[in-house]
Amino acid sequence: MQFPAKVKLVDVGPRDGLQNEKEPVPAEVKIRLVHMLQDAGLTEIEVTSFVSPKWVPQMADNAQVMAGIERKPGVRYSVLTPNMKGLEAALASKPDEIVVFGAASEAFSQRNINCSITESIERFAPVVELARANGIFVRGALSTAVACPYEGEIAPERVEMVARLMKGIGVQHLGVADTIGAGTPRKVQRAMEAVLKHYGINDVSGHFHDTYGQALANTLACLEMGVWQYDASCAGLGGCPYAKGATGNVATEDVVYLLHGMDIDTGIDLDKLIDAGKYISDHLGRKPNSRAATAILNKRAG
Repeated sequence: MQFPAKVKLVDVGPRDGLQNEKEPVPAEVKIRLVHMLQDAGLTEIEVTSFVSPKWVPQMADNAQVMAGIERKPGVRYSVLTPNMKGLEAALASKPDEIVVFGAASEAFSQRNINCSITESIERFAPVVELARANGIFVRGALSTAVACPYEGEIAPERVEMVARLMKGIGVQHLGVADTIGAGTPRKVQRAMEAVLKHYGINDVSGHFHDTYGQALANTLACLEMGVWQYDASCAGLGGCPYAKGATGNVATEDVVYLLHGMDIDTGIDLDKLIDAGKYISDHLGRKPNSRAATAILNKRAG
């Protein structure tokens, strides 16, 4: 079987991982986390989101965080911009990439962004256009691509429809997100196959949550398809506020351990990555939610 020789990981910990933390995380802690991740070899970091602080108070310091980062050549810094207002606010921070997110489930779209799938695409169209006019790369996230907390399983045809609409408004890359972590390898492959009808293999990625312990299996299933880009979150931070019981994103440390064990290059120093995950976990007052990090930290202590 031909696996990719190299895999690119986007660490979404600073944004997706921290956005639902109840206690405010100081801007300097977020900045240090970004610095530790880039020092560990991450070349794609999702830093923050430009959303209403009323909805996501944790991200109210978005401009401060972006301004505080010492940018490293070759690293792409992305921010989430759900609407025109968010993009206009983000432009001053000069992100390399923006992320827009749509859902493959009507019910989830209504609960998450208060509009239908079609309306969400219409809302994103001018955002994508303005971003690209400013030379900013546009990545799309397709949430609930496998299952939804309100609708249950999602048909691949629905995933294909949203991928087609995203492509139509100029979204350059599309991530297939198993938002509630209910996917299993074949289901995830079917969702990915649906997206690949509209996007090339170099323009898709996987975003897997580990709610049912399937995230690494789902990553392996997509590696078998040749998919070489994935989102992950240091220390397994994050969940989904609109998906009851959904645990965090797959831990970056666990994905790196898997890939290095398969002789797949990531350009990431696992020990430094574990230090970054431990740093933010210590700040949050809990242990890293990563099996590989736990094992290696225990070994270090021993």
